[in-house]
Amino acid sequence: MKGTDYAELMAFMTVAEESSFRRAAQRLGLSPSAVSHTIRALENRLRVRLFNRTTRSVSLTQAGLTFMEQLTPAISALESAVQNVGETRLTPRGALRINMPRLAGHLVMIPLIEGFINQYPDIRLDLVMDDHLDDVVGAGYDAGIRSGDKVPKDMIAVRLTADLKMVVVASPRYLQSAGIPTTPEDLSQHRCINYRWHNTGAHYRWLLSSEEKMVDAQPEPALTCNDIDMLHAAAEQGAGLALLEERSVAHALNSGALVRVLTAWCKPVAGFHLYFPRNAFMTPAMRAFVDFIRLK
Repeated sequence: MKGTDYAELMAFMTVAEESSFRRAAQRLGLSPSAVSHTIRALENRLRVRLFNRTTRSVSLTQAGLTFMEQLTPAISALESAVQNVGETRLTPRGALRINMPRLAGHLVMIPLIEGFINQYPDIRLDLVMDDHLDDVVGAGYDAGIRSGDKVPKDMIAVRLTADLKMVVVASPRYLQSAGIPTTPEDLSQHRCINYRWHNTGAHYRWLLSSEEKMVDAQPEPALTCNDIDMLHAAAEQGAGLALLEERSVAHALNSGALVRVLTAWCKPVAGFHLYFPRNAFMTPAMRAFVDFIRLK
């Protein structure tokens, strides 16, 4: 439908409701002659007379009455759609799809979910745990969560956590049998378990650093897995040494199920950031999420 078509239909409906070209013109903010011209254009296009006109009155013809009966629900639906879209600019509602690695889900999202959905019951959160997806916006997500060094430069980024502390851990049983490594070079004499991205096959790099130097230890793993929970469990079972985020294994460290080693070589890495496109038309749902998460 062209813009002129819509203008003609709205002029027709207004004249029909007012039974007057003058009052219809006032409602539409037009001159009576402009409204009359619009109605004539519509009648010429439809090749049917829609109104009976006299100097004293304006009334619908039978064809005009039938046309109005058929047109009214369509116009009402159209106006309702326009109103609903306008309301979405003001009210936080609808679906919000966010992609994140599993670790971010545990550290960032799980503590926030209850508070957010209680505050914004009309927003439907769709959270997808995905450790390897790079272009989350291109994949149809509203936003992504990644470590700061992996956020695309053309995105808006909101810091969610402080830098992450990585720790090398193992079970007491493993360390009792294999010994305790004191330098990154000792890792070659140990069984190591490591994260591997299933889409590329690449292993997570063990970048260990002291005050003097940084070492890309990159041990030859005895076990690889693309799930950090599995790596954690394997380390507790004595499978070998694992490099994991400190808070994700805090309970195991406090209970003694895991012991940290190479402490002097483990330095912080970039923390998690929420990122999303630079878009002047950010939805209220996205704005609500950004504002909520910034306060935490």
